[in-house]
Amino acid sequence: MARVIYATNTSLDGYIEDERGAFDFGPIDAEVFRSHTDLLRSAGTLLYGRRLYEAMAVWETDAALAAQSDLMADFATAWQAAQKVVYSTTLAAPATANTVIQRRFDAAAVHELKATASSEVTIGGANLASQALAAGLIDECQLYVWPTIVGAGKPALPTQTRADLDLIDEHRYGNGVVLLRYRPLGP
Repeated sequence: MARVIYATNTSLDGYIEDERGAFDFGPIDAEVFRSHTDLLRSAGTLLYGRRLYEAMAVWETDAALAAQSDLMADFATAWQAAQKVVYSTTLAAPATANTVIQRRFDAAAVHELKATASSEVTIGGANLASQALAAGLIDECQLYVWPTIVGAGKPALPTQTRADLDLIDEHRYGNGVVLLRYRPLGP
């Protein structure tokens, strides 16, 4: 059985983007970027909301991005290799290969995916992760906490769902980012 992992960058005050919709919390750090690439490489399937998918699609649609460095090329290769499921009521067609669009989140289908997948499944997008957490589908939350406070914006974690978590690991990076890994406890 595969694990479902919600991984996200968040400000210290818990937002994945500020009030303007920006998520530029700091300069790209090679060590943090490699960590994201390693997680991506371990995943066979990526579950995305529309907005995050559209932001991430550049890793396949803009070859110049991967050409900037070996680090970015590795990330692009890992991203392109994974199957992607995008949950959207408005997206007409995918812009990338290995991508299917689902019109609504189906917890039973994700549970079946967990049961049959041979590699990790990651969830990206706070709204989608909130639905998966409420459905009891998330096995691990990986929060990359950036040393910045943005004051308001889109929360990284659900505001309407209670979940008790067990800290299973933490790692501090040289740029001040801290990776916190949590396992949700049962209901």
